[in-house]
Formats: sequence, structure tokens, C-alpha cells
Amino acid sequence: MNENDYKLAAAEWGICVSDFNKVSGLIPTNYIFELTSEQIGKITEKNPYIDVCAEVGVHKGQLVLIFLPLDAQGHIDKSVTEFQYTSLGPLKHDIRLQETKEITVVKNAVLSSDLTKIDDNTNTSFPVAEQPILDQDIAVDAIQRWRNEGMEWFFRECNEFKGERVFRRFYIPKEDLVHPYPKVASMKCSFGLRYNDIYQRMLVTLIFISFHEILLQGTTETFTSNTYDWAKPCPPVCRIPELGS
Repeated sequence: MNENDYKLAAAEWGICVSDFNKVSGLIPTNYIFELTSEQIGKITEKNPYIDVCAEVGVHKGQLVLIFLPLDAQGHIDKSVTEFQYTSLGPLKHDIRLQETKEITVVKNAVLSSDLTKIDDNTNTSFPVAEQPILDQDIAVDAIQRWRNEGMEWFFRECNEFKGERVFRRFYIPKEDLVHPYPKVASMKCSFGLRYNDIYQRMLVTLIFISFHEILLQGTTETFTSNTYDWAKPCPPVCRIPELGS
């Protein structure tokens, strides 16, 4: 997408956010975004900042995420005039989510000098590095809540707040998109609804589901996926000064 199309798309979404009928026509709550490994590579290679910014827009009658390249200081890189984007669309196949937790159980026993047992305990270790950033149950719950209550959320935001609190963009931790091994073959991205303690209300998030290349070899039964961290919506979480609040 070129710069002119990006600006038009972002402006169109800015107009739509206060009109519930337009929003409901653009966002079926069972639709998702998809990213190929090639797109992910292009997005991350031009984005040295720790977060990736995805601007929401309306392009050719479809809701889109437009990825804005950010420099090392978190400002938009003006030298880039072509932007990667993905359109909201129907899910073509079922998604199987699988979360694996490796648990180490250490059982200790101590015998005294006369062979009397004086201590007996069991320690269970949950290595953090082996767990997904976002627990699968939390991700599924957020996606289901979005599917069932997403339009109610929009109805309130459009009518009570005139769309002022509706997201214009999302900040995505770059590390969620970059996994050297196993290599990410593709990603699916769903909206979710999750309560935020700081803002004391439900916020819309994006949940990324990655499909790893090593797991896609063989039969369809070997397909597996991991859910990763959720993206922060702006508003209310707006941290890039250049983009405003």
C-alpha cells in the first residue's frame, strides 16, 4: 500500500468509528487477519523499534491493518513509502491451539545416620521459558468474548462516546512476531476483548496465533500453534508522540 492509500484508509476509519452501522458492516466478529512469513519478514526488517505499530484503516471497503515502520526511537520512518497491510476476512480452516507445559518434579528424601527418614518433600518446577507468553485459556476466552460481545462493545462506544475511545491503531511487541526457531510459517490474528485493571474497562486487543514451519511438515494432524502476547490498543495506550493520542 502506498502512502496516499494509507492516509485515505486511516481517515476513513476515523469517520466510521462513530457510526455503529458502518462498523458492524466492516467487522464481522468471526473474521480474522492473516500474515505470511514473507510479510512478517518485511514488517520486522524495517522496524528496529521494540514495538510494531499497526494502523487501522478502511481500504476498498474492507477493514485493514497497515504496518507503519518505526525507527529506533519509535518515530515513523519517513523514507518508507510502501506499507505492508492485511485485510480482515473469514477464517478458511479450523485453528488448533496447543499449549505444552514441561513440568519437572523433584522428590527429595533424607535418611539419618541410622537410616531413619527425617525429611520427605516434593518440589514441582514450572520453567517460565517453556510457557507461552499468553496462556491459551486466556486467549481463547478473550476471542470468545469478542465473538459474543464485540458488537455490544462497539454499540456502546459509538453511541455513548461517539467513537472517541475506539482503537485507531495497535502496538505489538516485535518479539511476538520474530521467532528464529522454529521459523514462523504464518500468523493468524484475532480481535479479543479483555478487561484492563488500569483503565477499569473492557479493551479490544489483537491476539496473534503463530504456525511454525517445523510443525507443518507431514500430515494435517501435526499442525500446532502457540498464542502470543496481546497488542495494546490506542486509544487509550498511545505511546508514539508522532501519532498522537
